[in-house]
Amino acid sequence: MLVFIDESGDPGFKMSKGSSPLFVVSLVAFTDVAQSVLAQEIIERVAAAHGIPNEFKFSQSRPEIRDAFFAALDPVDYCVRAIVIEKEKIYSARLRTDKEAFYRYFVKTMLKFDNGLLKGAKVIIDGSGEQSFKRELSRYLKRHTGPGAIKDVRFSNSKNDRLIQMADMCTGAIARSYRANRADAWRRRHMIAEKIEDVWDFK
Repeated sequence: MLVFIDESGDPGFKMSKGSSPLFVVSLVAFTDVAQSVLAQEIIERVAAAHGIPNEFKFSQSRPEIRDAFFAALDPVDYCVRAIVIEKEKIYSARLRTDKEAFYRYFVKTMLKFDNGLLKGAKVIIDGSGEQSFKRELSRYLKRHTGPGAIKDVRFSNSKNDRLIQMADMCTGAIARSYRANRADAWRRRHMIAEKIEDVWDFK
């Protein structure tokens, strides 16, 4: 199994200075490697058709690109799980002040309560941070998820990884559905509704 993880928002709590009120972490999982290869091929075709020179990012994509992206991937067999955190509901002093602890905790929480999805999974996470943090996060996730759930954890630069970009797009679609002031808030979440296994509103 291949699992790709990305997030929307930031782990900061200075909302008055620009920190996001929401933090969303999502995973895109493939039980069949052939389907992950198909997804990559489709994303490359969409990029070529629409003149996308670099990477797909939900926040930077035009509405028609978002629609084309999700419509093209509809035949692919994949699933999405996510956890949504409203930061105002977090009271832990450590989670509010330690960004790495915040990130570790919620990625772990999403993976731990996976409803039996993960079995020997290779987990790929968007990120290019410090090597020490990567090593600690890898150990932490293996230690705090079920036995045999995670086989390996590695990190990948989204600019060079179409499936991390796919995770970004799915995460963005879910995060956008919480912005009631946007006319298209639910549009892309509806487009991937059949792929979504769970969106957990953390409380």
